[in-house]
Amino acid sequence: MKVDQKDHFTVIKDTQGNIQNFLEKITHEHATFKTQNLILDITHNKNVEIKDIKLFSDLSKAHCKGKKSFVLVASKIDFNAIPIQLTVVPSIQEAQDIIEMEEIERDLGF
Repeated sequence: MKVDQKDHFTVIKDTQGNIQNFLEKITHEHATFKTQNLILDITHNKNVEIKDIKLFSDLSKAHCKGKKSFVLVASKIDFNAIPIQLTVVPSIQEAQDIIEMEEIERDLGF
C-alpha cells in the first residue's frame, strides 16, 4: 500500500494486487484518513471484477457521511454495472476532477 497526500486529497494505491487484503488495511486505518478526500487506486490488480468493487460499498458510505469524497480507480471493468452509490473512474486524473466537482457542490450547499 502506497500513500500519497496532496492538497485536497490522498491517493492510496494497492501495490499487492489483492483486493480483499487492501480493503481490510484501508478499513483498519480508516480513522487516519476519514477527514480527507480519498482516491483508492486498484489498477495494479488486473483481474478486478464488479463483485470486488462492491466490497467497498460500506467503506464508501461511511466515508461519505463525513462530507468527504471517496473515489475508486479501476481499469478494464464495465462501468455501467457499478452501483450508483460508488464512484469508480478509469484514471487518477478523472478521480481528481470528481473530487474537485464534489468539493464545489459541498461549498455551494448541495
